Amino acid sequence: MVRAEAYLVDLEVETVRTDAVQAFLKQETIFVSLSTSDGLTGLGYSYTIGTGGTAVLALLRDHLLPRLVGVDARNVEAIWSDLFWSTHATTVGAITSLALASVDTALWDLRCLRSSEPLWRLAGGYRQRVPLYDTEGGWLHLSTDELVAGALASQKAGWPGVKLKVGKPRVHEDVERLRAVRDAVGPGLDIMVDANQSMTYPEARRRAAAFEAVDLSWFEEPLPADDLTGHVHLAASTSIPIAVGESLYSVSQFREYVAAGGAGIVQVDVARVGGITPWLKVAHLAETFNLEVCPHFLMELHVSLTAAVPNGRYVEHIPQLRAITRSEMTVVDGHAVAPDVPGLGIDWNADAIDDRRVA
Repeated sequence: MVRAEAYLVDLEVETVRTDAVQAFLKQETIFVSLSTSDGLTGLGYSYTIGTGGTAVLALLRDHLLPRLVGVDARNVEAIWSDLFWSTHATTVGAITSLALASVDTALWDLRCLRSSEPLWRLAGGYRQRVPLYDTEGGWLHLSTDELVAGALASQKAGWPGVKLKVGKPRVHEDVERLRAVRDAVGPGLDIMVDANQSMTYPEARRRAAAFEAVDLSWFEEPLPADDLTGHVHLAASTSIPIAVGESLYSVSQFREYVAAGGAGIVQVDVARVGGITPWLKVAHLAETFNLEVCPHFLMELHVSLTAAVPNGRYVEHIPQLRAITRSEMTVVDGHAVAPDVPGLGIDWNADAIDDRRVA
């Protein structure tokens, strides 16, 4: 590599997004651009939902990017390992994983460009279309009528699933909202719920019991992500699959969850786990345990990765890049279609990105 650059772009949220513990303030988008001596340039990225972006940028500029110049970009595993061990004192954690991901996705962009292949095929090539579920109509601040309207709209559009946020102060509030949606859409639509780590084990067990009659596809992040024991006990106490992963930051953390029985659905996030290289390892780990992968957020990138592996089940619909891209993810008959162009397949708008750079 002859050049390695990192910069930060702030994106305002496209709609109000709230859950039981937080709001999505903005997307701090950390870009890494890598150029090689044969004239190729790969562009990778990661993100935060409002804080920490400048810390990721500093780690990249001060410690990671200087190690890349002069290195052969084709050696993706060697580069990832070198960067990981060079910052071992700060791993495992969000800041380092986000920094690694921005480099690793740029390396995979280069790998695909050099091979003239799309990411979904080079990463595995299992299929090109993946079922899509909608989260945008399920935020916690929305009224019951708004939840119902959103679910009906998704169903009419042919999408096979919707996700609703839970974590209202009282159980009956959550149950009434879920029951209203189920009654409106009938049994043919998948309904998932997400508590965003807001509950204790006893409370999550109580709510899971109350939710079972609604026929949920999964109960997402009911407990804090570091409560492995609680997730294992909860998974054993309910028929609802327990979904975890968006707040796990290494392959080893996923290994512990999966091996202990604390994860029924694996929601590995390519940015938070450190890039495409470890994402694929988590997906294949899940496959060996006969578990499905339904990644968190970043639909424009996850569509290709979910399509690449045989156990990819769902892509989450939360659009957030439209301000800096020229085109949107293709959706056909309720399925997200992985781009068939070489590279990551994201049609970046360079001028719009430059306009939003943080000084």
